[in-house]
Order: sequence, then structure tokens, then C-alpha cells
Amino acid sequence: MSTATWGIHAGKTSDAEPLFLEKNRIALGWKEVGDLSTVEPNRESIKEAVNCAYPGRKPMSNAVSAGQLFRFLHEMQDGDFVVYPSKADRKIHVGVVTGGYEFSASAVGVYVHQRPIEWRDSFPRTLFSQGALYEIGSALSFFSVKNYVDEFHAVLDGKAVSSDGMSDETVSLVAEEIEETTKDFILKQLAKELKGHKFEHFVAHLLERMGYRARVTRASVDGGIDIIAHRDELGFEPPIIKVQVKATEGTVGDPQVSALYGKVDSSEFGLLVTLGSYSKQAVDFASNKSNLRLINGEELVELILDQYERFDPTYQGILPLRKVFIPQSTSSEDSE
Repeated sequence: MSTATWGIHAGKTSDAEPLFLEKNRIALGWKEVGDLSTVEPNRESIKEAVNCAYPGRKPMSNAVSAGQLFRFLHEMQDGDFVVYPSKADRKIHVGVVTGGYEFSASAVGVYVHQRPIEWRDSFPRTLFSQGALYEIGSALSFFSVKNYVDEFHAVLDGKAVSSDGMSDETVSLVAEEIEETTKDFILKQLAKELKGHKFEHFVAHLLERMGYRARVTRASVDGGIDIIAHRDELGFEPPIIKVQVKATEGTVGDPQVSALYGKVDSSEFGLLVTLGSYSKQAVDFASNKSNLRLINGEELVELILDQYERFDPTYQGILPLRKVFIPQSTSSEDSE
């Protein structure tokens, strides 16, 4: 049976690092769960223990915690490798598990679920590819390292892996992953927090930040048009844009697009905005109409990111984002 490689974190403030590096113990929190050596060695039993310890938490949060504890107790084996990215010294520490699970009731802080470890070596972060660093930057406290496991073993064996950041092929992969994660987050938040009329008001706010005057209508009065947008203050000067929004993550078909276009005069423009996507028939229909525009979820995210800094604080609170710089690949393939 081949050994596994695991990643572990020492808490948001690295408060478990002295235990890790000075006491040679890796550990997880969730102190209130108690000694798990007395619990049946299966996921459901550990999940029940977590639910009892934290009855007020969301079921999904408890399930994630239980999954990490189960892997720490029952999937991790003696001889497995452990990768610990330290925030304090910005080094990657690699060690080997040397014993089974122990519950330390006297542990300082919350890190009572422990295992002994023998640290083999530590390495500067610059020795690793961006992809490897991204994998061990997991949001979980304890996780399996799979995609870049060979890289960590190679460095431990003294082999060079990635010394040139500009030629690191994983840079573009990491950047794409971060971008996709951001897009997913924005769409999920909009679907969760801005249902129905709230989404209409959000789209109107976005249009206003883009330089339009926009007012939300009452669909029952305006024939299914959710927003009227225009450039002038009074709304008399063309072009007038009739907007319909769909707070759905599914596919919008040709019937809905055709219905909107039927309410648009030749001197007006139609705009349909959805969190999801459009069917091929809907896209084909719109492509033949010069005064009809479809915006899907991905395009909506791009518009949001362009205007985000000008959003009202209410919407910035619903979509909490901060600007960061991420590396951009300079390989010949990406520049073509």
C-alpha cells in the first residue's frame, strides 16, 4: 500500500505552529467534539459527534468538519507524508507521521486531536511551482495532496522543480482557477441573496453605474418589462432600452427571448439578463436582431467586476470582494 500525502494548516493565525514544530505534533481543533477514540470508526458516528458538539452550525459546515476529522483519524496512516505551509517563516515543512490518533485534553488551545510527526526538512516557497503552492493553500484545515504530490517528494529528494517563476506553466492554471472561483462566488451570491425584484433592482443599479438612467417597472403594468433604461434624465430621447431579467441559473430558451423582442419597437432596444445561459436557438434568434442583446451569467460577472468599485455599499456587502494581483503567464502560447 503506497503512502499518502496530506496537507495541514495551523489555524488562521498560525496559533498551532509551536505545537507542530516544537512539540512535533500535528493537530486539529474542534475541541468540543471530545475524544474520538471512543467513537465508532465511521463517518456517520463522527458526524453525529460533531453535530452534538455544534448543534447551531449549518449541517454542511459540520459535515465538512466531520470529514476532516475522519480522514485524520482513520485514513491517515503511519508513514504518510505531511506538508505544512507555515505563514510565520514562509517555508514548506515536510514530515512523516509516526503514530496514531491521540486525544490531548490538556492541550493548549483547541488543538486536542493530535498525531506525532517527524519533520524531515523545510524548504523556501520559491522552490515550488505556483500550482503546488495553490493546492496546499486549501481552505480546509486538513486535506489530501494529490495534483502536485510528486513535486513535494522531488524537492524532499533534493531535485530541482521550479526555479523560474516566469516559465512556470502552472501560473496560468492558478490564475484561471482563481478567476473561475470568483465568478462562481458572484453568481452563487446573486442567486442566493437577490431573488425576484431584488435582482431587478440590482441590474438597474448596474446599468446606472454604466452611465444609464434606469427605473424598475411593475411587470403587470409594463407587459413583462422589468427595467426601462435610457441616457437622458427624463427618458424622452432615444434609444430606449427595455430590459428583462431572469434570476435563474438554468437555460433561457427561444420563447422567452422572442417574447421580449415582441415588446420592443423598431426604434427601441431589448436587453435580457440572466444568471444562467441561453439555448442555441435563443442565441441564433438574437444574433439576427441588431437591437436585441443577451447577457448571460459569465458576461454579467465581467460587467460587475468592471463597475464594482462604484457600487453602493449595500451591494458590495452582498458581494464582498477585494482587489488582488495574481501572476499572469508570459508563455508564448498565452501571448498568441
